[in-house]
Amino acid sequence: MDTEYADPGDLAVIRAALGADGDGGSALGWAGVRAFEAEHGVVLPEPYRTVVAEVADGSPAGPPAHGLLRLAEPPDDWGGDRAERDPGRPFPLTSMWLWEEDSRPSEEIDPIIAQVRDHGSIVLGTDGCGMDWHLVVTGPHRGHVWNISGEGAMPFGAEFGFTTAAPGFAGWLEHWAAGRPWFDAGA
Repeated sequence: MDTEYADPGDLAVIRAALGADGDGGSALGWAGVRAFEAEHGVVLPEPYRTVVAEVADGSPAGPPAHGLLRLAEPPDDWGGDRAERDPGRPFPLTSMWLWEEDSRPSEEIDPIIAQVRDHGSIVLGTDGCGMDWHLVVTGPHRGHVWNISGEGAMPFGAEFGFTTAAPGFAGWLEHWAAGRPWFDAGA
């Protein structure tokens, strides 16, 4: 997984998966991507960065189930009382965490859960019921896609278990386009 350079093969798979004809009509453009990055103090990982700039900024067809969101757009079910998202702050996790099973008091874990949801990532989309997909844009897991739900958070990719997919945005999107279930390891 290369987060610094967009692989042409990955971009071809992504274009096909999104049904993009390559004209970039729904893309944000490089000026828009650079403005977002400057505002938030991040550099988006490749190939997502090139996709948003040149291919498509979001897709109603998905992935995930309710569509690929436009850059920095929250899902429709995003809580109105939540703090403002801060992609420039470090994403706090490097391994799966099921906070639903964490025995610490909620006063201790709730602030960390808020950081997991709101720091160091952008929301790619939702499968509904608070099951959101995030692309990490800062920290050691930059470029990895994470599933964050009401029960916990886990990274996506074969190296982490639960799925046979390649890690990162391209692997996540290719897995969806192939019609495979998100959690297909051992299936």
